[in-house]
Amino acid sequence: MMKLNWLKPNLKNEKMERRRLSLGEYKRSVSWSKYLVSSGGSIKANGGGGGEQEEEWSADMSQLFVGNKFASGRHSRVYRGVYKSKDVAIKLVSQPEEDRELALMLENQFTSEVVLLFRLQHPNIITLVAACKKPPVFCVITEYMAGGSLRAYLHQQEPYSVPPNLVLKMALDIAWGMQYLHSQGILHRDLKSENLLLGENMCVKVADFGISCLESQCGSAKGFTGTYRWMAPEMIKEKKHTKKIDVYSFAIVLWELLTALTPFDDMTPEQAAFAVCQKNARPPLHDSCPMAFRQLICRCWSGKPDKRPGFDEIVSILERYAACVEENPDFLTTYEPDNGSLFGCDRGCFGPCKTSYGN
Repeated sequence: MMKLNWLKPNLKNEKMERRRLSLGEYKRSVSWSKYLVSSGGSIKANGGGGGEQEEEWSADMSQLFVGNKFASGRHSRVYRGVYKSKDVAIKLVSQPEEDRELALMLENQFTSEVVLLFRLQHPNIITLVAACKKPPVFCVITEYMAGGSLRAYLHQQEPYSVPPNLVLKMALDIAWGMQYLHSQGILHRDLKSENLLLGENMCVKVADFGISCLESQCGSAKGFTGTYRWMAPEMIKEKKHTKKIDVYSFAIVLWELLTALTPFDDMTPEQAAFAVCQKNARPPLHDSCPMAFRQLICRCWSGKPDKRPGFDEIVSILERYAACVEENPDFLTTYEPDNGSLFGCDRGCFGPCKTSYGN
């Protein structure tokens, strides 16, 4: 894997927004307290499951200490903590007592995430430390990423302010992680800036594998619970899907990196889904978007999955960009296509972006 010596930015720590809890959230937080010995304490270690595989990743709960909460969702909370003297992130998933179908779905997502993470080892994939299955609460312990999510970082930036060379560095990290994931036959299925985490020197790691699956086991998208703004058209239409759905989502993330904006922010998620499927809409590419990125984005979010490049090709393209930046730091802002050649020489990868996203 190549080293990007031409860019070593300083990491900005994420500032978490404080807000009052709603009544429903308060009631849920009270119910969670029975699973925590105390604030800053360990999780109760009674209960558990069985199975040889589970024994391999099961946490020694006596060695886990929970710190401050820094993120939360409807059925999950994420805490900073310490496990065996190592800084970790602790995600607790709570099964709702009133909805058995949802409870089963959350359990399946937990199992899928842990089983997949257990087999993955890559510098751009979040590292599983341990896990614990104690219905109705499940615990996933991963390495702690001090920079928070890519989405939070981008929302702290001014629109169109992220330097192109930094965009390239982060895009390469994501592409490397996704190339590895696909080489293992795994579809992420929920690639978005919120599920990309920042570490030291702006290293980006792919995270949150709750709805990921092996390509050999993925059927249609019926009942799928992804995120519309980042979702490929074939997923929205609940059709059979391939690895190319992650390529589409990568294009949206690359657009986010270039703009520091939310895709389709003038629409509801449902309106965005309709526009993508029925009107072939995509987030607008600003005039300031470097041509090299513009061409790649146009290919990656094509309406036809077979027209999208795979991550092997995407990595090859971005690594060539990086090599050019090594020689000329202004490459990304000065490059212009020459007769369909990417670099104006024999190292070209693709021609100009076509006007129709369906092509």
